[in-house]
Amino acid sequence: MKKTPEYLKIYEKLKNDITEGVYPSGSKLPSKRVAADHFGVSVITVQHAYDLLEDEGYMTPRERSGYFVTYDPSDVFGSAGRAAGGRASEADPSDSQDVFASATSFAPDLEPFPFSVYAKAVRRILSEKGDAVLVKAPGQGCMELREALSGYLARSRGIKVSPDRIVIGSGAEYLYGMIVDMLGRYRSYGIEDPSYGKILQVYRLNGAHTELLKLGRNGIRTSELEKSVAGVLHITPYRSYPSGISANASKKREYLSYAKNRGAWIIEDDFESEYSPSSKPEETLFQIDGGVRVIYVNSFSITISPGIRIAYMVLPKLLTEVYKDRVGFCSCSVPTLDQLVLAELLSAGDFERHINRVRRKLRRS
Repeated sequence: MKKTPEYLKIYEKLKNDITEGVYPSGSKLPSKRVAADHFGVSVITVQHAYDLLEDEGYMTPRERSGYFVTYDPSDVFGSAGRAAGGRASEADPSDSQDVFASATSFAPDLEPFPFSVYAKAVRRILSEKGDAVLVKAPGQGCMELREALSGYLARSRGIKVSPDRIVIGSGAEYLYGMIVDMLGRYRSYGIEDPSYGKILQVYRLNGAHTELLKLGRNGIRTSELEKSVAGVLHITPYRSYPSGISANASKKREYLSYAKNRGAWIIEDDFESEYSPSSKPEETLFQIDGGVRVIYVNSFSITISPGIRIAYMVLPKLLTEVYKDRVGFCSCSVPTLDQLVLAELLSAGDFERHINRVRRKLRRS
């Protein structure tokens, strides 16, 4: 079994200490040298851990002063501070920030997935599976692909789910429509403003009521959440298009608090996050939440090709039976051959090798 690097252990320990209040907001973290002595590692190892905490918004460095905690539980929707008259939203710095202030280019010029590797996988599947590629796939998708995705998500994203909670579909837009059928049109669907245009179009095409929720510098503004009646939040936590805004640690937990307090659901649209230049994959809402109120959605249109019309969603336990009852009769919209080829790329490690190669290049650029 692959050993967890020391810097990730330190990152997880300090992250938990911060969220549990051992290091409250505004407090100073140990210096790199003190932390290195405490954990019995090098200063460089501690630096890697601190870089990750900074990337995700748990702390920030101050020149010649040290490292200070920026995660604040009082920023979380529904906390005691916010419940007491709502003045917290007036002080929310994200409400007065230009949402494009932190925007960066979307989907940079990335190294394409190697065609030779894809072609080799196609030939291998045709040779090994024969006419089995012509068999109709189960409604949720081929078991081979769902098992491969289950393993990949556990290895790369810390998302541990069984294959029966994974649903395959021909693109994210197809899955959005399926989610509306599953959750119902009577709910209000809260969408980031601005956001990728097709998201709003798909929900409206499927007859769902929608709310546009203004973005601040860290995600949807707290003031927008406080007045929202949305029963479903569609969130793109990493580099929301076209703003380029990523939700920080406090905002991610604010979304989850909103869902818990309102009995709402979150659709986590994790598009493009595999290409984060961070040395650690982006922290997902599904992972933080434990898969209670979050539907995780991702696709392979950027990581392999827009022509690979394969997306998937991971359902919370509470929705697995709802899915089966309301939309489980639907046929899978992805050809069996395409699913088996993708399963091969995931199982053989070709997909992860490509992702890791691109991320290393992004870190060097």
